[in-house]
Amino acid sequence: MLSNKEIIVPNNLLNAALKNKGVKAGIVNAGKPLPMLSVQDAVNENLIEPIFIGDKSEILKCAEDLKWDISKYEIIHEPIENNTAAIAAKLASEEKIKIIVKGHIHTDVLMKEVLKREYNLLGKTRLSHIWHMTLEQEDKPLIITDGALNVLPNVKTKMHILKNVINFSNRIGIKKPKIAILSATEEVLDSVPSSKEAEEITKLAKKENLNADVFGPLAFDNSISKKSAAIKGIKNDVAGLADVLLVPSVETGNALVKMLIYFSGACAAGVVVGGKVPVVITSRSDEAQARLASIAAAVVALN
Repeated sequence: MLSNKEIIVPNNLLNAALKNKGVKAGIVNAGKPLPMLSVQDAVNENLIEPIFIGDKSEILKCAEDLKWDISKYEIIHEPIENNTAAIAAKLASEEKIKIIVKGHIHTDVLMKEVLKREYNLLGKTRLSHIWHMTLEQEDKPLIITDGALNVLPNVKTKMHILKNVINFSNRIGIKKPKIAILSATEEVLDSVPSSKEAEEITKLAKKENLNADVFGPLAFDNSISKKSAAIKGIKNDVAGLADVLLVPSVETGNALVKMLIYFSGACAAGVVVGGKVPVVITSRSDEAQARLASIAAAVVALN
C-alpha cells in the first residue's frame, strides 16, 4: 500500500522562491549526508548562500563525498550538536542570515532557541507551521496548517495560524485563498469541540475582513471534493474547493501530511512562519527533494 512514486519538487514553489535569489541561510548542525545534499540542491537552484554550522570535519567530509567544493562558504565550527541552534538564532538576530534550516538536530532544541526573547525573532503573530503539499511538478498545492508546531491551539492561536497562512498563500500567488476550518463534521455539534471552534473562527474571519474565503466546520471530504459537498448539499465559497486546510490539532495535520507522503508520494514542503526569520524543520527521515522544497518555501516566506 505504501507508494513507490518519486517525490517531485513543484515548479510553482521554485519559481516563487527564485524571486529572492541567493538568500543567506544558516544550516544548523549541517554535517550529515541528507542535509548537505538538500543544501547543495538549493545552492544549485540559486536559492540560498549557506553558512554551515556544526563539526567542520564532518561538514567537509560530507561535501567531499558529494564532490562539492564549499571553500567559498563560511563554516562555523561547533562540534556539540545542541550548541549549533544558539549560533543560528544569534546570526538571525544580527540579520546575518535570513532563513534557518534544520540539519541533524532535534526540532524542539532548535525551536527553543528561536523562541527565546533575547534574539528578538518573534513577529506580530504567533509562530505556526505550514505544509505545502503537491503530487506532481505542475500541481496546484494543498496547504495544511498547523501539523507540526502548535499542538492543540485555541481559537486565538488558530486566528494567528489563519493570518500566517493567508500571507503565505498570497506569496505563492493565491490572491484570495479558500480556507476550510477542518473538523470531523460539517455540522456544529456540542459533542465535537472543533466544530464549535470552526464556527467561531469563520465568524471572526468575516468580522476582521480577512482577505480569504474562510468557512468551517467542514470535514476533509467536503473540503476538497466538489462531489462530496454536492451530495451533502453544502453550499459555500470553500466547500469542495479548499486551497488550505486549517486543522484542529497537530495530530490531525501530522497524520494527513504523512498519509499523503507515504500513500501518494506527495512532496511536503514545510516551514515555520510568523516570525522574523522562516525556519525549515524537516524530519530527519525526509527525502532530499522534500528538504529542497522546504528551503524553497522558506525563501518564499521571507518578509
